[in-house]
Amino acid sequence: MREIWGEQFAGAEKFLDSATYGLPSRRQTDALRTALDDWESGTQDTSAFDEAVDAARSAFAELVGAPTDSVTIGSTTSALVGLIAAAVPDSGRVAVQRGEFTSVTAPFATQAARGVTVEQFDPGTLEASVEEAVQASARSPEKAFDLVAVSLVQSADGRVLDTERLRRAVAGTHTRVVIDVTQAVGWKKIDLGWADAVVASGYKWLLAPRGTAWMALTDSLAATLIPHTAGWYSSETPWANTYEHPPLLAADARRFDASPAWHPMLGSGISVPWLASLDMQEVEAHCVGLADRVREAAGMDESGSAILALEIPGIEAAVADAGIRAAVRAGRVRVGFHLYNTAADADALIGALRRVR
Repeated sequence: MREIWGEQFAGAEKFLDSATYGLPSRRQTDALRTALDDWESGTQDTSAFDEAVDAARSAFAELVGAPTDSVTIGSTTSALVGLIAAAVPDSGRVAVQRGEFTSVTAPFATQAARGVTVEQFDPGTLEASVEEAVQASARSPEKAFDLVAVSLVQSADGRVLDTERLRRAVAGTHTRVVIDVTQAVGWKKIDLGWADAVVASGYKWLLAPRGTAWMALTDSLAATLIPHTAGWYSSETPWANTYEHPPLLAADARRFDASPAWHPMLGSGISVPWLASLDMQEVEAHCVGLADRVREAAGMDESGSAILALEIPGIEAAVADAGIRAAVRAGRVRVGFHLYNTAADADALIGALRRVR
């Protein structure tokens, strides 16, 4: 059992797979076990889950640099992004990075019947390509992108987006920017209040059970969206408006809410506020520092990311033999260091590296 910043984590030793799923704290699992007992015994108070919904929503807003009333809740990133994809104009143009996680790109690709096109750019070139498109659109408006959809940190290898360059490129234009922070929020200090949408699933670096997601929207983008998934929880006062027709939708981003998955949201209501209470600069320095320790041993350059991918013959078997939990993505062994990891975990991976080099 490791104790980190007041929370206890049972399975953290040699667990370098937070980019696949994050570990729960003992406080979360205790709360979930109690909730399951209440469910089994028929004593569950369903309205009590609203406290966790509110706490997680507010904490997510703080972590990404957005107002609380701009945040909507869902169960997956792709479903939330789908609301935006449905609002892309007919024959609209969307820019994405080649090799981007499918939950970011698929909602836009499925709009092809309306003439929406998705243009891919090689890793590391998206920011410059958007700049070029903006410049070209001054002479030829049809060359402008309607929207850019990209991850802040890439799932496959941990590459970090140059957000400042992208922000400057689209400033003063009509190009919308949607940023998926699923592989960043929880370990990286983020301030993306300028982006039109910031979305994340909670089950990775936010240490939540799978089944929770959040999206912060600017007022200007929210005004263009239709609440396609509106239900009773999208109401101004959900428990009082369960039978209203037409629905009395909330005035803020809650009008896009999907009904919360109770138990996943209960866990989120513990982990996300805890993470928001921490000094994210300190957390980022810890996580990136451990990853850079491995990069140095592997002869790789520092990249400012807690995630790295290793493409070395024999490394997958060596990592497994060392008892290290990792993943294979895009043909490489992917590892990630979170706040519950220590130098001992990094050194275990370095030992596996040395056995195959």
